[in-house]
Amino acid sequence: MAITQTSISKVSIISDFKEITKMRLSLSVVFSAIAGYLLGAESIDFGIIVLLAFGGYFMVGASNAYNQIIERDLDALMDRTKNRPIPSGRMSVNSAFTLAVIFTILGIGTLYVINPRTAMYGAISIFLYTSVYTPLKTKTPLSVFAGAIPGAIPFMLGWVAARNDFGIEPGTLFAIQFFWQFPHFWAIGWFLFDDYKKGGFFMLPTGKRDKGTATQTIMYTIWTVLISIIPVFGITGDLKLSIVAAVIVFALGLVMIYYALELFKKRTATAAKQLMIASVSYITLLQIVYVADKFIR
Repeated sequence: MAITQTSISKVSIISDFKEITKMRLSLSVVFSAIAGYLLGAESIDFGIIVLLAFGGYFMVGASNAYNQIIERDLDALMDRTKNRPIPSGRMSVNSAFTLAVIFTILGIGTLYVINPRTAMYGAISIFLYTSVYTPLKTKTPLSVFAGAIPGAIPFMLGWVAARNDFGIEPGTLFAIQFFWQFPHFWAIGWFLFDDYKKGGFFMLPTGKRDKGTATQTIMYTIWTVLISIIPVFGITGDLKLSIVAAVIVFALGLVMIYYALELFKKRTATAAKQLMIASVSYITLLQIVYVADKFIR
């Protein structure tokens, strides 16, 4: 019996760790950062990739832990979040805060080993997510704009880790992921509208699931796709894209635009969920195509 209880306890601790750091989201951020590094690297240093992976995870894990500490009372009101470690009582605020502080130090420290500029952008990301985006979520739909800034940093962070410089190339990577986040988060805000409402979060640009929100979603989706193919024109420095890769990226973008148009037509939670899945597929496949194109060319 004691062995069984110990096993359950270990499983619970691991599960809570995954949830307080939002492991799936954190790993997607690490994926973006490594993709950015591979695009920027003139020669691959696997040591930097490891540092970037751990530093990126610590950075996002810290942001998510701070977020869940701040929103613990609101999380308790929503079905989607009420079983998180803090509102469910499985983890104390002090424990979560200790974890967040340790992750902040480890994250910035690990990124600093790569270069100070990478650490600076990592620190900016934690600050904006925790101190700007999180408090604004219950006050204004503009919180999505504030949240899109730290959310767009990982892709460019990889390039900065590779080159120790910020220019047109990481700026373009930032712009792609920045604009992409609007249709992505508005789709989530649409199909979770009722649950978000319980916590006092109004994530949609008009505050409603209406034509205005759907129209803006289409516009930002189109801008995302257009920015994604800009490197094919040779105006983004060392960040280049072949015609074949640009056609593939554009075709992937058309799929996302299709689901944005479907949301406008149907305005249902199902249509919003389909757009969210399409958006995740788009950004993941785009990063794979960008990296593959660099090494195949």
